[in-house]
Amino acid sequence: MTTTIEINPGTLTLAELRTIAKAPVRVTLTKGCKIKIDASVKTVSDVISQGRVIYGINTGFGLLASTVIPADELEHLQRSIVLSHAAGVGTFMEESTVRLMMVLKINSLARGYSGIRLEVIDALIQLVNAEVYPCIPQKGSVGASGDLAPLAHMSTLLLGEGEASHKGKKLSGLEGLQIAGLSPIILGPKEGLALLNGTQASTAFALEGLFAAEELFAAAMVSGSLSVEAALGSRRPFDPLVHEVRGHRSQIDVAACYRRLLDHSQIENSHKSCESVQDPYSLRCQPQVMGACLTQIRNAAEVIATEANAVSDNPLVFSKENDIISGGNFHAEPIAMVADNLALAIAEIGALSERRMALLIDSHMSKLPPFLVEKGGLNSGFMIAQVTSAALASENKSLAHPASVDSLPTSANQEDHVSMATFAARRLSEMAENTAGVLAIELLASCQGVDFRAPLKTSPLLEEAKALVRKVVAFYDQDRYFAPDIKKAQDLVQSGAFNHLVSSDLLPSFTS
Repeated sequence: MTTTIEINPGTLTLAELRTIAKAPVRVTLTKGCKIKIDASVKTVSDVISQGRVIYGINTGFGLLASTVIPADELEHLQRSIVLSHAAGVGTFMEESTVRLMMVLKINSLARGYSGIRLEVIDALIQLVNAEVYPCIPQKGSVGASGDLAPLAHMSTLLLGEGEASHKGKKLSGLEGLQIAGLSPIILGPKEGLALLNGTQASTAFALEGLFAAEELFAAAMVSGSLSVEAALGSRRPFDPLVHEVRGHRSQIDVAACYRRLLDHSQIENSHKSCESVQDPYSLRCQPQVMGACLTQIRNAAEVIATEANAVSDNPLVFSKENDIISGGNFHAEPIAMVADNLALAIAEIGALSERRMALLIDSHMSKLPPFLVEKGGLNSGFMIAQVTSAALASENKSLAHPASVDSLPTSANQEDHVSMATFAARRLSEMAENTAGVLAIELLASCQGVDFRAPLKTSPLLEEAKALVRKVVAFYDQDRYFAPDIKKAQDLVQSGAFNHLVSSDLLPSFTS
């Protein structure tokens, strides 16, 4: 059954946005928003009738802003900007990304500061509800002056141009409109610019990166706890006294989660009197590292949620003040910076996981069979799985290089500093895929290690996690085709199968 989300403009929650990202939805607008939308359209109309010259309404764009456009060419101006700016390249965005992007644009325009008619906003809603999505190339935005190319490709569909997809089938833009029960729209003054200006593509990518980071975080908490058990790690580093004196909220919360996951373990009781003094950092410092990652995730969630509800086109129409102001809300620097911080968190989650897995296959460190398999030599066990894990973790180090520190001037130096937010957020998907692979390998290794501790059992929560893994991947008793096992475990990670085992207040999109 399709979920219906009523948009009260400017109040979308991360939980609602997660729902929109996961599956097709039906969206509606609250009735009250029509007043502000109509008022902004009237303000634009009044400006034109008064003969005032306002950027984006009756002028050219970018460096051509000083060119005044005659009133009888304003409709042509808006159509031209959409078609000329649809200059993206590369593979098309996933339908889920486009759906998010469209809902974000609906949410922003419906706040009533953009001078665009309700009729145009309703057309976007009809397309979303009919599951007709514009085909939008992933590349071509620098995240300043808005995500111009992606949003232009989104808008071509309203004109009956471009390409669309419907339930996986590619269509012409005109065919897509017909499926949604629409006809091509003639855009009025400012409407093309209102559609094209904005950070909705960058923000959609960033939201997907945030949701993936949450799922990676939850899986890493579980796999890290299982590794503690498999390696007979100490519980002392998770003691609340240690974390309270440092004072970082996320570190304190993460340590509490580890204690909960590890509580009531037979394996722990079996080695309480062991002579081990200190565990390696990848076990002992998990609250510190994962706490720092959680801080980045929480901060990113706050910034992205704000931007998801922002008015980020230009110029802005303030009907109550009877004013139209050209500013720079289209500059996506907030998204660029938090996307870079999410990249660091995603990379570090994977880097720490790879080190734990490497520890488990080293029999000198873990006191488990070499490479986690009986008859080592005849069997190679997890030897090359760790190589794969190292390759993925290393690749993420390069991808984590900050995008927001880069800028190339555009529009003949009129737009002389840009955010690169679109790439900053888009690359999170590839990084998350890599880290999911690393965590999948650790999950298989840590469950293998815990199984070697039988008949002792781990904690009830970790037994539940191990059962999820063992439901799809059997114990590795001898060498077999390994790749399908990793894929099945990776699917568990990316599906959020371990989210419920982690305190819900650690995951921002589940508590908003």
